[in-house]
Amino acid sequence: MQKYLSTSLPLERCPRCAIVQPQLARVGERENNRRGIHRRWSSSGSPAAARVGDPMHIIVECYPGAPDEPSDAIPARPREYLRQARDFLGQPTGSVTLSASAVDAMLKEKGLKEGRLYERIHDAVAQHLISEDMAQWAHRVSNDPRYADERASMPTTEHAQRCLRFALTLADILFVLPGRVTRGIAESEPRP
Repeated sequence: MQKYLSTSLPLERCPRCAIVQPQLARVGERENNRRGIHRRWSSSGSPAAARVGDPMHIIVECYPGAPDEPSDAIPARPREYLRQARDFLGQPTGSVTLSASAVDAMLKEKGLKEGRLYERIHDAVAQHLISEDMAQWAHRVSNDPRYADERASMPTTEHAQRCLRFALTLADILFVLPGRVTRGIAESEPRP
């Protein structure tokens, strides 16, 4: 990360909430002779820190680091929905919809294409792709705004984060962990 400093921290995304081009104003600074200057920025209660290379005042590192990208083990369509759901956490309704789309796309990748998402979740349990507990978790977070009850409250950022956490966990169970197991078995094969 080589960016020049001004009075704000020029980031593509907030390292905490992934909002696009956050306005993080400088709120503090301390010098450390061994590692450079440390400056702190904050916006809407989301603190960030950066280590600045002296004397050019270039950002060397940010803390926390950039949000993780979804694993390449996840098929392209659900991976893109997950990435967008993470990127739009600042717009909870959109993020929740994208997380639900990621779950839907993952189940379709596993061959579950009939019926509504609700039925596909139960089909995933019947096929032993997920546990009953995972299905229960799915139903608790699946307040998909496309079909929301008019009396239901609008999704919050916390709700969007819970939906994304579920979708990422499902991706781990359906794609990431099985890929690791397959690689582990291949790597443990006796060599001739």
